[in-house]
Amino acid sequence: MVTVSGVSMGQQSICQGSSLLLGSLAGVLITMAGGAIAQPTATATDLLPLNPNPDPLYLPSRPDQVKIDLDRPITLNEAIELARRNNRQLQILEAQLQQSRAVLRQAEAALYPSISLQMGISRTDSAAIRLQNAQLPPPLRVNPTSNTWTSTVQLGYNIFTSGQRDGSIKAAQEQVRNAELDLQREFEQLRQDVTNAYYNIQQAEALVRIGEAAVQNSQISLRDAIARERAGLGTQFDVLTAQVQLANNQQQLVQAQSQLQTAQRQLAQVLSLNDKANVRAADPIRVVGEWKLSLEESIALAFRNRVELEQQLTQRNAALQQRRVALGNLGPQLVAGGSFNTLDSLTDSAGPRWGYTVGGQMNLTLFDGGVSRASAAQQESAAAIAEAQYAAFRNLIRFQVEQAYYTLKSSQENIRTNEVAVRQATEGLRLARLRFQAGIGTQAEVSNAETALIQAQSNLLSSTIDYNRAIAALQRFVSGLPLTATP
Repeated sequence: MVTVSGVSMGQQSICQGSSLLLGSLAGVLITMAGGAIAQPTATATDLLPLNPNPDPLYLPSRPDQVKIDLDRPITLNEAIELARRNNRQLQILEAQLQQSRAVLRQAEAALYPSISLQMGISRTDSAAIRLQNAQLPPPLRVNPTSNTWTSTVQLGYNIFTSGQRDGSIKAAQEQVRNAELDLQREFEQLRQDVTNAYYNIQQAEALVRIGEAAVQNSQISLRDAIARERAGLGTQFDVLTAQVQLANNQQQLVQAQSQLQTAQRQLAQVLSLNDKANVRAADPIRVVGEWKLSLEESIALAFRNRVELEQQLTQRNAALQQRRVALGNLGPQLVAGGSFNTLDSLTDSAGPRWGYTVGGQMNLTLFDGGVSRASAAQQESAAAIAEAQYAAFRNLIRFQVEQAYYTLKSSQENIRTNEVAVRQATEGLRLARLRFQAGIGTQAEVSNAETALIQAQSNLLSSTIDYNRAIAALQRFVSGLPLTATP
């Protein structure tokens, strides 16, 4: 309780206000120096309630089916695992990879001969024979009906295709490789997206805690201002200033809570969570590691690792193989084949008879109006486009690494600067309260000190999150590095 005794406003308010702000700092920022508390790792069974409905066509139709009744904290590694299992775009690319492999098997079928079997049975009642029988004496008449059974086995093989068969197979192989690379690229991008979404939740949760501490401190300042006015030591202006500060902090708290809810639902969308589930960040906010590679080493490693570059090469190679297929239409095509057939009349006593056919054929297109060469020209242009995209993406990779690297270095420097600023702002608020309660300071000074501390806290929080995002970006742009380790 605030007491009024002369110029002493009660040291309880000073201690209470300082403890709230320092408590906020301890809960939000103390782990930045690496003193993170170990979080228990959930098993796959623990994460099962977060998984979506296994039916991809499931569509909730009632409010109770989308009402959130499960809210649990997860670590970043758990979030990545959930995304790996449940992300819909990843599932689409996995299906497309299987589709590409089926196309390859279809193209490889041309390496083998084709074999077909035809069988048939028929019954014939001839009107011509019946007419003939009507004109003949009975001894010369024949049976107008007959039952016949036939079977034919055919075999065919393309001996020479002017490169079409080989080109189709190699083009399909390149497409399979491209689909594999696309799946890898999507997973690496998904890791970064999940990481950034997770950091958004961390930042929003920390801003909510800072906002709650700021509101509580503003309430204390307002009580002090009211007590001083009642004691004749303060003014109505000081009370109004404290009320405005409290209203401003309450508004910022509401905005932070809204940002937190949005960040949680964004992560839920990326993870394809259960419609009734929500998640919070279990990992503390801390500097995740140190990037030990130089800028030049990072760029060189990115050039070697990025799957996007190899994807452009596979697209170029596939286009060149499709060019071979198109030009193969103008070359000779050699086909060999044969058939074996049997015929048996079921209405006589003679046994079945058999026969066979073997032969070969050459096909050569003398003129097709330029269709094949036009198709080949299209594939040549596609290959040239892939080469240009390769060069453009190489430049983009360098820029991405440089941008993330510069952000990392600036954030690293900002962390050191903001740590000092938080300590100074905390001490400044303590002194401002002491001056105000001693009657030699104003409420405006306390409000300004509170605002400065909140700003310093937010800056330290932002610089730490920016540092972690830069680490995640470098790991994504260099490609293939685990998110929890640095080179």
